[in-house]
Amino acid sequence: MRERSSSIGVFEALPGRVASLLSQEIQTGGFKPGHRLPTEQQLADRFGVSRNVVREAVAQLRADGVIEARQGVGAFVLAPEQRAAIRIDRDALMDGDNMERLFELRCILEAEAAGLAAERRTSEHLVAIKTALDRMSGEERWEDGSIEADLAFHREIARATGNSYIHTFISFICEQIRRSIHYARAVNPLHDLVDVNVGEHVLIYEALVAGEADAAADAMRSHIISAAERVGVRLGNTRNGQETRSSQP
Repeated sequence: MRERSSSIGVFEALPGRVASLLSQEIQTGGFKPGHRLPTEQQLADRFGVSRNVVREAVAQLRADGVIEARQGVGAFVLAPEQRAAIRIDRDALMDGDNMERLFELRCILEAEAAGLAAERRTSEHLVAIKTALDRMSGEERWEDGSIEADLAFHREIARATGNSYIHTFISFICEQIRRSIHYARAVNPLHDLVDVNVGEHVLIYEALVAGEADAAADAMRSHIISAAERVGVRLGNTRNGQETRSSQP
């Protein structure tokens, strides 16, 4: 009987777990762009699963745009610039360096998006953003509904830029950060965390209402830097082209 690899675990869907492990190996250079993946049988033996599980895992990676299948030849790793889809492995975000990279990406994209939104927002956009803010600060503020409202707040700001690509990218990135919000609520006093978090969002909203692009970008940047610190990630300050980075304790 084939012995299952201990890295696979027992509670997650096997194809998804195998896909996740292969994806991590691709990201860390274990499988380089242009290289062919091992055969289904080799991967099945390695992970201690059936070939059907491997086949489904490879299909997931193909759907994610990480690999391409060549008929009769095998599956090959695509270079990042060749990929037609964006994928961030949520398990990989448990690594502090990867979480720092994701927050850094958010800081760059969302600060600029907030500035654009301040210039382009309509009254309808402001209503949608305020609705999300009210949910965050209302009766749901202690519940998971507040997390959904938090993500909606950021998505609506991205929508207010009028650029569908910005909205798509920021919506994707915000979904990846969901786990960090749960973690922040677990490791910080909830009452203080909610009050501070809502206050940061209020400053962003006020700048949007005023149509002040620089203030909106600064408020968004400050919020994301603070949100990162609440989960133990310290970002550099890139304002005015100057960067300082604090080392983690």
